[in-house]
Amino acid sequence: MISISNLKKSFGNNEVLQGVCLDIPDGTTTVVIGSSGCGKTVLLKHIVGLMRPDDGEVIIDGQKMSTLYGSVLFEIRRRIGVVFQGSALLDSLSVAENITLGLREHTRLSQEELQKIVNEKLSLVHLDGTEGLMPSELSGGMKKRVAIARALAMNPSIFCMMNPQQPSTP
Repeated sequence: MISISNLKKSFGNNEVLQGVCLDIPDGTTTVVIGSSGCGKTVLLKHIVGLMRPDDGEVIIDGQKMSTLYGSVLFEIRRRIGVVFQGSALLDSLSVAENITLGLREHTRLSQEELQKIVNEKLSLVHLDGTEGLMPSELSGGMKKRVAIARALAMNPSIFCMMNPQQPSTP
C-alpha cells in the first residue's frame, strides 16, 4: 500500500504540493489528473523517492520514503516500475537493450532468459519483432510502449506512468 499524508513541496515561493493526502491500496488502479504544472510529476517523484518533501510523508508498505537511503531505498525502487513522460529511452541502445537495462544491472539472468523476457514484454505492448530497432527508428507511440515494456521487465509490484497533458480542443 502507498499512503501519502500531508505532502508538501515548494520551489521558492511556488507551493506545488499543498498537503496532499492519498491512500492507494494494493491491487488498485489510481489515476491522478490535473492541469499542466499542478504537481502530478512532483507527486510521482516523491512516491519513487526521487524527491524529498518539505513536510508530510510518503509511506510504501510501512516504510517512510523520506527516511530511506542507500540499499534500503534501492530495494523499494526495484519494486516500482516507472514510465516517464518522454519515455526516457537511451538512444544508443536497441529496443531489447533498453528493456533489459535494469535486468542486466540487477540480476544474473542468462542471455536466453533476457531474450525470453524481451519477447514477452514486447508481445504485451504489441511490438513483437522490434527488439533490434533503435529508438530513432520508432514512432512516439512505439517509444512509449517500449518504455512500458522496460518498466514491466522487472515485474514491479507498483507501476507508475506519466502521460503528457493532452491539449484541449476548442
